[in-house]
Amino acid sequence: MGQIVAGFGVPHSPHAPEQVRKDPTRSETRLYGRVAEAIVASRADALIVFHNDHFNTFFLNNWPIFAIGVADKTAGPNDPTVMPRYDLPVQTALATQIHQHAVAAGFDLSVLRKFELDHSILVPLHFMPPARAIPIIPIIINSFVPPLPSSQRCFALGQAVRAAVEAFPQPLRVAVLASGHFSLEIGGPQIEPDNRHGVPDPGWTDRVTTLLRDGDIKTLVQEATFQRMQRAGNIGGELLNWIAMLGVTGAGKADWIEEERDEGNSYAFWQLN
Repeated sequence: MGQIVAGFGVPHSPHAPEQVRKDPTRSETRLYGRVAEAIVASRADALIVFHNDHFNTFFLNNWPIFAIGVADKTAGPNDPTVMPRYDLPVQTALATQIHQHAVAAGFDLSVLRKFELDHSILVPLHFMPPARAIPIIPIIINSFVPPLPSSQRCFALGQAVRAAVEAFPQPLRVAVLASGHFSLEIGGPQIEPDNRHGVPDPGWTDRVTTLLRDGDIKTLVQEATFQRMQRAGNIGGELLNWIAMLGVTGAGKADWIEEERDEGNSYAFWQLN
């Protein structure tokens, strides 16, 4: 049977690869490196990734609430992010298992059979080379275009994914990665007119990080309403990716978490087995 062995959370700024190329001393080098070390320590055979699309894999004429990639491989980024292009293996058998179990549990996951992915996965994997060798199962959550799924629904999706992993007929060590910010506004009214992006609610980043550090996931799910996340920016819904990851891991206090308040994000991991 499959076993959930670790959970990880990171941001995915599309500017980071080029910024770090120009200045390797930036914090991303250290923070992604710390998570990469934990990924290696997990000895994971497969990596489930909860992330969101930014009008690159989908568009408004076809915008699912939840979707899963079921293929032999994928690649990216499929957007203009300045970074290398990578080919990625997909754990097809487990992806198929998760899709079937999630549908049976009442989650209507759209299926991608031939697809590429944007910076929400590729930026973290760019900075964490060991993770690029692990077959992934990409699960896309609509955390961007209203109406968003509720935090309770995303947590329940994570629980359904965990049940699917545990029902997998072969021994498999499975880790889970969540990709996203807690507070971020891009091109919206909550930033200065001359800026393209900003962090309108660093206090919410503090609150989320504290709840993750303390392991108070019940309160986090309760407080992560659509209205509260939107006050944290039009990208604030990316917290749903973390909540789904927590539904899979069932984890409490983070083993390590570090906040970047001015960037509206945190990096974290949970070691389980």
